Amino acid sequence: MDIRTQMLEAAEKLLDASPDRDISTRAVCEAVGVGAPMLYRLFGDKNGLLSAVVDHGFDRYLATKRAAEPSADPIADLKNGWDTHIAFAKDHPAVYRLMYSPAFAEVPHAAQEALRLLREVLVRCAAVGRLRVDPDTAAQRIMSANIGVALNMVTQPGTYTDPELSTRVRDAVHDSLLTSAATGEAGATAETAETPLPTAALQLAALLRTEDTALGAEETQLLLKWLDGLTHE
Repeated sequence: MDIRTQMLEAAEKLLDASPDRDISTRAVCEAVGVGAPMLYRLFGDKNGLLSAVVDHGFDRYLATKRAAEPSADPIADLKNGWDTHIAFAKDHPAVYRLMYSPAFAEVPHAAQEALRLLREVLVRCAAVGRLRVDPDTAAQRIMSANIGVALNMVTQPGTYTDPELSTRVRDAVHDSLLTSAATGEAGATAETAETPLPTAALQLAALLRTEDTALGAEETQLLLKWLDGLTHE
């Protein structure tokens, strides 16, 4: 492990152990056994160090998302994505607080990638006829709720003590955005056999965006424009 990574991990450990969620650059240097000039050369100053800690945290978080192989069930993948987000926050509480801190003048680019990866799963949900709203809207709602639960759990663990909290909120949010069963799916009830028009439009739009068709590019874009017009709530 290089000195830079050692300093980032030392900073994270010190943040986790700090009662006031603050650290000194001297403590970081002492933990690694280097002098202050090394820290300043690598990070510039304390703010540069903390910014690098955030980037390092997002790198590890996104590594788990990028490595996740899509299963045959996008709904299961959606639930797993929520759960891995919560697990990362609980395993790295101090870094997670920094990653989603409202103090940022500019949101880290990696946060947008996390949202994009979530949207990709939701496009797959739409492609099997399980999404009630467009993937962008669903991604924003799910990510907002996921971050909110995670932040409350890591910043106020003494208040948010319900062990089922994350699962209950996850299921409530997902249930509000997903249909109960896809049209023609084995076990679908008579009530769910007829797919609402917006859901059908979302399904066709998702398939057009993810699969090859006999339509030309202009025809596809025109059809997508019409379909998108049917999916607004």
